[in-house]
Amino acid sequence: MARDEHKLLDADLVKCTSSILGARCLPLELNYVRVYVQDQPVPLLYVGPKQINFLMPSLIPAGPVPVRVVTEGITGPEITVTLADAAPALFSMAGGYAIATDVAGKLLTADAPAHAGDIVVVYLTGLGRTSPNPAMGEIPSYAASMVVYASLKVTLNDVAVDPMLIKYAGLTPGSAGLYQINLELPKEIGNDPEIRVTAGNPAAQTGLKLPVR
Repeated sequence: MARDEHKLLDADLVKCTSSILGARCLPLELNYVRVYVQDQPVPLLYVGPKQINFLMPSLIPAGPVPVRVVTEGITGPEITVTLADAAPALFSMAGGYAIATDVAGKLLTADAPAHAGDIVVVYLTGLGRTSPNPAMGEIPSYAASMVVYASLKVTLNDVAVDPMLIKYAGLTPGSAGLYQINLELPKEIGNDPEIRVTAGNPAAQTGLKLPVR
């Protein structure tokens, strides 16, 4: 494992070789560390003594895949992880709230909540392939909707949200591996509803609250 912590810096980014837009991509090596999935190096976001954050390529088919870490040429033990076409996971912050903003980009909190009828932007990971789909490790400068959109389900306090209220679900421009759902809040909604997101078979993670008054 890496000897020192290395957080991704702007200087670490590289030009994407497979992007026609001249975009920048995440590096395949940080601090002499690489991660291999199916014997191919994958993009890295963070390397530390006890943790490595990497971006799973979206073009790998669902199913079991081998993963291993290589540090200064020394290969660690191989493990197998199971991939799904989509496995949404919200980001949490203090108080059990999901990370979300208003349409102007202002963070929603208990002191600065959304209101019924507002459009909010909920951030998450795991929405899978998009159309168009970015190159491996590409930091997209564009919006792109998730491919398995028909399987997406958002619930507030265990009540399914009308799909017409989901205005967008896909990539967050400017961030690799980050997705967002632009959601119009129902007119009838209580305070701090629990939000859950699923897409297909994987069960939703433990719900988080959405700051609403």
